[in-house]
Amino acid sequence: MAESVVSFLLIELAQFLKEEVNLQRGVKGDIEYVIGELEKMRAFLRVADAKEEGDPALNAWVKQVRDVADDIEDILDEFLFRLAANSYGDHPHSSTLHKIGSAAKNWKARRLIASELQGIKSRVRTMSEGHQRYQHKWKYFEQDSSLSMENNKLNDFRVDALLLEESQVVGISGPTRHLIDCLLEGDSGFRVLSIAGMGGLGKTTLAKKVYEDDAVKSKFKLRAWVTISRSYKLQEILRDIIQQLCAEGKQPVPRGIDSMDSHQLRVRIHDLLQNERYMIVFDNVWEIDDWNQLKLSIPSNNFASRVMLTTRNFHVASTSSINPGMVYNLNPLSLTDSWTLFCKKAFQGNSCPLHLKEISEQILERCEGLPLAIIAVGGMLATKVGRIEEWARVQHSLNVKTEGNQQLLTMKKIISLSFNDLPYYLKSCFLYTSIFPEDYLIERMRLIRLWICEGFVEVKEGRTLEEVAEGYLNELLSRSFIQIAETTSDGRVKWCRMHDLLREIIVSKSREQNFVEIISNQNADRWPERSRRLSIIHHVGNIYEIKSKLLPRLRSLLLFEADDTLLSSNLAMSKLLGEELMLLNVLDLRGAPLQIFPEQITTLFLLRYLSLRNTEISKLPTSIRKLQNLETLDLKQTHIIELPVEIVKLQKLRHLLVCRYEKVDSTSDSVHVLKLVFPKKLVAEYFSLTGSKAPAGFGNFLSLQKLCYIAANEGNDDLIIELGKLTQLRKLGIVNLRRQHGSALCDSIQKMRHLCSLSLQSALNEDGSYETLDLKDISSPPPVLQRLYLIGKLEKIPSWVSSNENLMVLRLMYSQLEEDPFETLALPNLVDLVLCNAFDGLEVHIKHGWFARLKYFWYNGTKYTNVKIGEGALPTFQYSTYMDIVSRFIGGTVQFPSRLFSR
Repeated sequence: MAESVVSFLLIELAQFLKEEVNLQRGVKGDIEYVIGELEKMRAFLRVADAKEEGDPALNAWVKQVRDVADDIEDILDEFLFRLAANSYGDHPHSSTLHKIGSAAKNWKARRLIASELQGIKSRVRTMSEGHQRYQHKWKYFEQDSSLSMENNKLNDFRVDALLLEESQVVGISGPTRHLIDCLLEGDSGFRVLSIAGMGGLGKTTLAKKVYEDDAVKSKFKLRAWVTISRSYKLQEILRDIIQQLCAEGKQPVPRGIDSMDSHQLRVRIHDLLQNERYMIVFDNVWEIDDWNQLKLSIPSNNFASRVMLTTRNFHVASTSSINPGMVYNLNPLSLTDSWTLFCKKAFQGNSCPLHLKEISEQILERCEGLPLAIIAVGGMLATKVGRIEEWARVQHSLNVKTEGNQQLLTMKKIISLSFNDLPYYLKSCFLYTSIFPEDYLIERMRLIRLWICEGFVEVKEGRTLEEVAEGYLNELLSRSFIQIAETTSDGRVKWCRMHDLLREIIVSKSREQNFVEIISNQNADRWPERSRRLSIIHHVGNIYEIKSKLLPRLRSLLLFEADDTLLSSNLAMSKLLGEELMLLNVLDLRGAPLQIFPEQITTLFLLRYLSLRNTEISKLPTSIRKLQNLETLDLKQTHIIELPVEIVKLQKLRHLLVCRYEKVDSTSDSVHVLKLVFPKKLVAEYFSLTGSKAPAGFGNFLSLQKLCYIAANEGNDDLIIELGKLTQLRKLGIVNLRRQHGSALCDSIQKMRHLCSLSLQSALNEDGSYETLDLKDISSPPPVLQRLYLIGKLEKIPSWVSSNENLMVLRLMYSQLEEDPFETLALPNLVDLVLCNAFDGLEVHIKHGWFARLKYFWYNGTKYTNVKIGEGALPTFQYSTYMDIVSRFIGGTVQFPSRLFSR
């Protein structure tokens, strides 16, 4: 881990020397000396990070290196902070006197950095002497390590290969069949089935396989899946159950559930379930008290209803199952299944090479049939198939005997080995995932943006930082350090999560290395001494108490589900922020109870990431211009309807997210369709999309990668024309478009050669109809466009759409097309097609050979429509998909091909 800290620091030092041309000669010399010494140490740190010899002196030396690297970063950033602070007066048009004062302050800042670097230089010289001693001692090992790390990168991390969890297809068919039989058989009485076993055995995977079985789905009308974390809030769990049950039963969520107490929520759940056959899964129940709370919410009716729970606690399993024989103790994998899983992971499904067979068997024996351990060690060894000495080192490390819970200690040993084996650029990225709460669904793009703003992502020629970070994520997925929770219709990872046992181990490692500290109600009295990043989770406390304990060198502060008592007022938030946090790079206040933008945020000149998503803020201050280093500004689901003109000063912005979904009648068909058009995690009531008005000068955002959503200016094309300067955009969303914007819009879109996703929504007329989208003048569309969302009237399908063979996702809404669009839209790579009030024809005929890759299809017309799907059409569909999707919204008839009934 120290190697990654030093590697990132070296990049930062080189950039600092390049940009700060006014440094004194002595300062430059000191920095160059430090760079040279750290470069010499870096290769050896790679050895020290990977080697586990329990050498206290070595560990102390590595800690010194890590600490001095952190201190150097602090010195550089404090210097940059003071320069930025000196550049702003009380008025944006600074006086001559102010400029003279700023110059004097800048001179003092340069003198200060010179003085501090002298102390750093002395510490680095001392560490270099220690480096020489250890380098001589481990010289033979360093040569091996350099070869190992050269082969540490997998050649190809294809997302398609990551979507199937290995443990789902190895040794799971027998237990799955047994559990399904237990659920479906028996009398009409209520039953609780428990799956018990230690962490890493695959309890959740098994339960999910049972839950998604077609026979189980058809047996139980209402189903819900609930994950229980150790810090869960009962009312949130109960609300989640209600929302899932209502979605399953295709009925609206009861009004006012957000303000209901636990008793009222339980009554609602009883009302929903009392006369229905239902199945509820409680995943990862920790304590018997948790089960006693949860069971009060579910009625014991006589409709053969079932509850299934997974737990590490065998007492919970035996106590919860009121019927004999309803506890399933999940055992480790058999030797045969373990070998199959290991080969799948280590050799990509191929057979084991003969020269690795014996050592593979020895390593596998130490995994003791634990799927998580097998996947972790197999993923690590997959990078070293050609080097038997690396396998021998792993085998030797695993053979070291320890006392205690042998399986758990083995698991921790394997995870530690796998972590130490990671390339330096992945170690920080992986440790960073510990900042999220237990069982938290991590949004892929949120994680990528955070990595970038933390400085973990290296610049690589020909690739954006986002693309490099995506590669990092795929590497971690391939090694099974992170699990895929949900994918988009076109196969991209949407949400991911960490296995709870793996998170326990990595949280401990993060704390040891002062990398991330987590404060919650469970450990509110244990504050860190030096941690760089702080995650406050479910913490109920006093804001002044927290402020007194915050670290002056803190780089990241993330709040998760902050209690109202913590941030009871904007004054409290203002007290939390200030010069004490002057080195902050990341501030994530998502969901905080804020109504006014805290002015103190704009004094955090080094801030790169700011999220105010899901707050009640309605206006940005003009002082937002001070945040010159900001790269991500997340204002989704706020009340901001207009951006200030000063925002165009933030020329380093890469992601500007500003939109809101307004509430409408949740029972309307259009809402059900829109739940698919927009993210599934949105509450059903959200429907109407609004964007923010943008000021002149928007074309200054030359680094912008994502812009969603801005509102077009009614009556002029200035904003649309300026958008043509944003040639680096990958995703763009515009609302409130008029027909007269057509020509300028088409011209601007043609200039965005990297655009992958485009969302356009026309303005509403006074009669409630959508204005026409004029898109016919695009002659050279973005060559890599894959996702297109058009909401508004279309006179016809633009030719550039029907000829785009790269298109994978297409959503047309309220298009009011007069001609049948299906033959035009039968594109070869389309996997997701939604047509909502797009065509009002009485007959739809989807013919043989059309839509060869289509997986998701929704059609909803304003009239009764007869749909005929010919033999050979939609070959990737299954019968259950047809019935669930197509027939839900069509008032006419649906004719299916006979092959769908052959099952």
